[in-house]
Amino acid sequence: MKYVIGIDLGTSATKTVLFDTDGKEIASASREYPLYQPHNGWAEQDPADWYNAAVETLSETAQKSGVSADDIISLGISGQMHGLVMLDGDCEVIRPAILWCDQRTGKECEELTEMLGREKLIEITANPALTGFTASKILWVKNNEPENFARCEHILLPKDYLRFKLTGDFATEVSDASGMQLLDVPGRCWSEEVASAMGVPMSWLPRVYESPEVTGHINEEASKLTGLSESTLVVGGAGDNAAAAVGMGVVNAGDAFTTIGTSGVVYAHTDGPVIDPLGRVHTFCCAVPGCWHVMGVTQGAGLSMQWFKNQFCAAETLESERTGDDVYKITDGEAENITVGSDGLLYLPYLMGERTPHLDPDCRGVFFGISAMHTRAHFIRAVMEGVAFSLKDCLEVLHGMKIEPDSMLLCGGGAKSPLWKSIICDVFDLPVKKIKAAEGPALGVAILAAVGAGIYPDVASACEKMIGGATVSGTPDGEKTALYNKYYDIYGKLYGNLKGSFKELRAIM
Repeated sequence: MKYVIGIDLGTSATKTVLFDTDGKEIASASREYPLYQPHNGWAEQDPADWYNAAVETLSETAQKSGVSADDIISLGISGQMHGLVMLDGDCEVIRPAILWCDQRTGKECEELTEMLGREKLIEITANPALTGFTASKILWVKNNEPENFARCEHILLPKDYLRFKLTGDFATEVSDASGMQLLDVPGRCWSEEVASAMGVPMSWLPRVYESPEVTGHINEEASKLTGLSESTLVVGGAGDNAAAAVGMGVVNAGDAFTTIGTSGVVYAHTDGPVIDPLGRVHTFCCAVPGCWHVMGVTQGAGLSMQWFKNQFCAAETLESERTGDDVYKITDGEAENITVGSDGLLYLPYLMGERTPHLDPDCRGVFFGISAMHTRAHFIRAVMEGVAFSLKDCLEVLHGMKIEPDSMLLCGGGAKSPLWKSIICDVFDLPVKKIKAAEGPALGVAILAAVGAGIYPDVASACEKMIGGATVSGTPDGEKTALYNKYYDIYGKLYGNLKGSFKELRAIM
């Protein structure tokens, strides 16, 4: 029996999973690491934490499994997208990595738009200039840390830094590179026009591969640290959402999924590069060669629930410690007793600004409609409903682009909540589906690894064998959907009413 590994380099932790070539999980391990916010709206991490977590989890997984190193034939890496890792001429990290959720680059987005023009930028990169993307982060370093920019000789994404450490190769692949704003997305190659306008030498950029292509193999140092064989192949892998899509079998036109992780995503597979001229959703190359995907993103999905739990749910946390029950199971139980619409309490989940559909780094979270009747349970449910409304914003943009999924797969930590799943089902007015496999991104890149190693001829064939089909896990309740539509109409007006106030608040902070 041969085996493949999927590494999922997330924002809060790295998880490594070993699978056989039928998609069965054999062993896994994970390690958490910190996120640093030295200023309001900033988000950074130390790339060394990612590498240490990967080495430790690879070693632990191999030991747990008892599988011979020679039988682990291939490895894929999924990663948090858009992060900026800068290396000097000695391949040492110059500064902490600036992450996807960092919002410091508003001025640089304006600068990038002026350099190329909004229409041209969208034509080439399929997206407008966004604070989360890598290009504006590069310009921020250029403008604010010129000494670091002058030292730079390599630019990598988080998962591709890990690839470099494991293999010694400077490489990326099309799905993750699409989120840098340096890739010609329709052409699936670097844009010399964008790089030249930014003053970024092409030599700084790694070679671009398709996601299942082999980019290298485990090097001697990594082999000693992890126990993997130097013959273990490493494939292109994928950005986290593209990897999750493969891990759920969303690899054909019309397929779609929603994930509730730290951020939230509504994702649809397409056979061609369908681009929103207003730039409200992202069009990226996907992990299936020759295909693309469209996705809307809300910045503060699971992050909203985590934030509320950390700040206001001390009693539930103590109960969790006392009983051993998951704290989110306890908060769900409280919110289940609250009626649809949280008795008129609405939540805007803009804790880290917002992408779809507003593209506004200055907007902030809001509770609207608070009255003396509202309890902590109302606020918990309002957070869940507000995230669902924000995700519906994404779905509505896709509908406007003639992308009409007839069902929705759910994944991510938030999707484990039966209550949140039912809220999404009713708000979207769509049946929701699930798959047996629980390791979406890790399984996705393991599938890519199996294709790269020649076990399967293509991604779709590998998905059929390693995942299996999806089953319906919920259908919408018409009465609840009708009521949610009324609340959604009010929700949709709040951003426009508050937009000017968000700007004024930002100006004095």
